[in-house]
Amino acid sequence: MSEIKRFAIMGVGGYVAPKHLQAIYDIGHVVIAAMDVNDSVGILDRYFPKCQFFKEFERFERFLTKEKREGRGIDYLTVCTPNYLHDAHCRFGLRMGADVICEKPLVLNPWNLEALIEAETQSDHQIANILQLRHHPEIAKLKSKIDQSQGRHQVILNYITPRGGWYDVSWKGDKTKSGGTTTNIGVHLFDLLLWIYGPLEGVVSLDNLPRTSLGSLRLHKADVQWKLSIDFAELPNGQPSLRQIICDGEEIKLDYGFDGLHKVCYERIVAGELIRPKDLRQLIDLMHQLR
Repeated sequence: MSEIKRFAIMGVGGYVAPKHLQAIYDIGHVVIAAMDVNDSVGILDRYFPKCQFFKEFERFERFLTKEKREGRGIDYLTVCTPNYLHDAHCRFGLRMGADVICEKPLVLNPWNLEALIEAETQSDHQIANILQLRHHPEIAKLKSKIDQSQGRHQVILNYITPRGGWYDVSWKGDKTKSGGTTTNIGVHLFDLLLWIYGPLEGVVSLDNLPRTSLGSLRLHKADVQWKLSIDFAELPNGQPSLRQIICDGEEIKLDYGFDGLHKVCYERIVAGELIRPKDLRQLIDLMHQLR
């Protein structure tokens, strides 16, 4: 059996953290410490009941420093905090002598990315970004098909996942903290577009509304029309959500197939297969340009 890795997690009270806890548990590793400013974290008992929990960063840092000094440091820090804090918390993980696994988006701005690349370069450890949709089975088929194709493709992306009024008053509704709809909702999708059809050749048009963004991109292998929305009014026929990519008239539905994708990411990261900061320059530049 492989060595059990020791994890700590920041932002354990957030929406996406349970996917990370499940993934770490499923691949046989352990979370020894967790931190969140909110204390609704009873989910820890399902996976890691012996995990130490902290509401204050200073106490979390003190505990991890003590563990490191006593030869029981962490192998990985998982970052699930609000988007605008990601780069600072990634640097903290590097200082703790750990590799870092960070939720999307890795950073909000190109200059934040360059600073993080520099910090990683000066460290003996690495940062991995979670972009789990690359492992979606339908996306994998599309990627393989496009890699073998010639010429340009016509692509339509619709991604409508409604959110209630809570979203607007949370940190996610603050563009300076989340990056807005195009970044918080769209980063996975733009990553896929660049990964499959890129590189970017130009932003053709863009319209940013309060809860909906739409526009056109020109990529190396595709002309793309896209719409991202958290507005219930954008849904057709009372559907609960609409997640689709249409390539040359053929629809790829993304309403299923998400289960276990974080586990796949963790397996590959622990095995050394990482999406690192230097791999994300074009994506972060695009996100910044769209804002």
